Amino acid sequence: MRLTTKGRFAVTAMLDLSLRQAKGPVTLAGISERQQISLSYLEQLFGKLRRRELVESVRGPGGGYCLARGAELITVAEIIKAVDEPIDATQCGGKENCLEDHRCMTHDLWASLNKTIYDYLSSVTLAQLVEQQHEKQRRREQCQQTVLMDQRPGRTAEAAGVLPGL
Repeated sequence: MRLTTKGRFAVTAMLDLSLRQAKGPVTLAGISERQQISLSYLEQLFGKLRRRELVESVRGPGGGYCLARGAELITVAEIIKAVDEPIDATQCGGKENCLEDHRCMTHDLWASLNKTIYDYLSSVTLAQLVEQQHEKQRRREQCQQTVLMDQRPGRTAEAAGVLPGL
């Protein structure tokens, strides 16, 4: 099974929106620039997300998109389903006609995998992804603070003993 671009981009865009909406509506142009997703593609995705009531649009100056409900109430599975992305590892698309008109020998294996993947994605909320991003940012900031550099004028990293091997 492979999650296509549509599902990955939808989750990425929703995470970007979640991280930034506290400052007001988020523009698709901003998401497009930050995530390097084409604006026209985002417009298509957000049309579907809006119809599924995952996002709300705000018109006019300062407009953009906001989540329609709390990030803790939106799962990754909902986002993927909203953009018509199937979560299906079977060859037959769940129709049980893998080999012409009957199931293949491994149909139950792939159907079980589908359920496991869906259950996992249903257990992951947008709020959890936001918290993971915040934690990564905190770790980066802590790491940067622990690196001590000699800031005196005229001191190079080599003279300060910062370069490898010194």
